[in-house]
Amino acid sequence: MSKISFVCSVFLVSMSYNVAFAQKSQLQIARNSVGKLQVAINTKQDAKKQLSILGEGVKAADAAQNDKKTKKWPETWALKAYLSAYVSIIDSDEGNADRNYIYAVQAIDSARRLDKFQANYRLISAAAYNINIRKQKKGSVAFANGDYATAYELLKEVSDFIPKDTSLAINTALSALNIQYFDKALVYFKRAKENGIVNPLVFQNMANIYTSKFEHELAIRTLEDGIKVNPYSVFLTNDYINLLLDNEKYTEAMRVIESTLKVESNNKLLYFLYGYLQQHKANNSTAELAYNKALAIDENYFDALYQLGLVYVNSANESLKSGKTENPQKFKSFINRAEIALLQAHEVNQNDKATVQLLIDIYTRKNRLDKVQELKGKLEEF
Repeated sequence: MSKISFVCSVFLVSMSYNVAFAQKSQLQIARNSVGKLQVAINTKQDAKKQLSILGEGVKAADAAQNDKKTKKWPETWALKAYLSAYVSIIDSDEGNADRNYIYAVQAIDSARRLDKFQANYRLISAAAYNINIRKQKKGSVAFANGDYATAYELLKEVSDFIPKDTSLAINTALSALNIQYFDKALVYFKRAKENGIVNPLVFQNMANIYTSKFEHELAIRTLEDGIKVNPYSVFLTNDYINLLLDNEKYTEAMRVIESTLKVESNNKLLYFLYGYLQQHKANNSTAELAYNKALAIDENYFDALYQLGLVYVNSANESLKSGKTENPQKFKSFINRAEIALLQAHEVNQNDKATVQLLIDIYTRKNRLDKVQELKGKLEEF
């Protein structure tokens, strides 16, 4: 009996030794796969060859993770995470790529938890990088498909992993913007700005978010920062001027317009805004010149035509106040000019009620009752 027991004991010890050796061998195969993969990458071998190497390594890592002993080793999970993550970024089969992405995410969590002494930090870092490459691809696909919530959740993780990537920060911010996560969008737009982005879109969007939060001074400063790095951006300058006007900073707006017109003399909007500010200060003659310059660029510019008509109406009214003998003739001249400008404005936009009302007032003064009735009929149609 003792002999049989002894033989059985030897057999059991031998068998358990072979199993342990086999599992260690599986781990060695997975290690070797990492080395072979590096050689394949350096020698520019194709994806098919690389996937063959990866398949062998993943299979070995699977065997190691299912063993009672090696499944407790952080290296097992670090190897599984790295190899699976690499499959996820080079496999053209999206189903297999996605499965390996999930495996990699699960494995890297185990690797980080077990690797208390950071002995496998290189493998874990490389796996994390590849996982984020896959996340970025998935996020970009989601964004292109209009699934902005998914895009945001994926891209923000990648942006947090690579915070200095300005394009990634912008795409994350735009995803947040599309689902009305305005504060989150601001975080990632700021990140892009702080890392040297010059894209005017970033500054415009940031200013719009600040404006929506009634933080007007921050919006103004943001556009000023944008103009510093984009001194010839028409869109930023226009937004800046409009924001100054909205906040009744007329002197600053006038200064910006005058400065910009020295460089950009073919901008009808700037001439219009300059005229509007002059009109606001009752400088009708200067406003008239500015509106005419805008109309020289675009003869059908409705806003300039309408405001020019108003300038002439105001000038006509002013001419009657001083009581000079020549003023009735001036009044008639200004009213005639107003009529011409407003008729052209009406031709450009026949549905504008304010233009029709001004024309009714002009024809009432001229005692053209037929025109008054015709235009009143149009008002009733609106």
